[in-house]
Amino acid sequence: MDTTMPAPPPIAPPRQPDLPISAGAKKSSKAPRKLIQALVWTLAALVGALVAISQVNRAGDRIEVLAVAHDVQAGQVVKASDVTTAQVAEDPALSPVPATDRSRIVGQRAAVDLRQGSLLTDSSVQAGGGLGDDLQVVGVEVKKGTAPRDELRPGDKVLAVVLPEQGAQSTTGTGAAKSGAEPEPESIEATVKAVGRTDATGSLVVNLAVPTTEGPQLAEKAAAKRIALVRQPRDGKR
Repeated sequence: MDTTMPAPPPIAPPRQPDLPISAGAKKSSKAPRKLIQALVWTLAALVGALVAISQVNRAGDRIEVLAVAHDVQAGQVVKASDVTTAQVAEDPALSPVPATDRSRIVGQRAAVDLRQGSLLTDSSVQAGGGLGDDLQVVGVEVKKGTAPRDELRPGDKVLAVVLPEQGAQSTTGTGAAKSGAEPEPESIEATVKAVGRTDATGSLVVNLAVPTTEGPQLAEKAAAKRIALVRQPRDGKR
């Protein structure tokens, strides 16, 4: 009698280990945070770029103005070769002459000494010679100590004081002592038109505008080098 052996039980395949639930949760929570950080950095870079572009554009707002190409002495006529153009940043605190006004500036006289490289303003020049039909110009050479140093400029009102002749001062002084009152020195009212440069001896030539009735007398006294200049008070606008 045959004996039948029972079949062996089936062998189950090995079970795969389950993934931890927490790993998937952590991975999914980190992804949005990294995306937000990337967006923040991108936005910050974009804002920085816009600020830089704005500053560059603002610095590029430059205007063309007139500048001094060569030194021009006060009272001299400004020639075309004395004027050049320059590019400067627009600033409300500055008032340079626009380059388009070049023709208006050329031909005027320098109101002050114009230095090479400086910007031209409306106060730097004065129209034409500034003389009317009733004025004359007399060149007066004043010795060292007979005019205020570095104080005279075109447009100033001065007194051209006539100095006594040599040897006459002591006589005048004696007479004044006897009479008890010193006489008022003779003087001529004038307007400064131009101031020359001081030479090695300290003398300088000043062009003075005076009425036609005073011109010959002033020229006579100036030729004898008997003129001293006294600057009158300015009106505060110069």
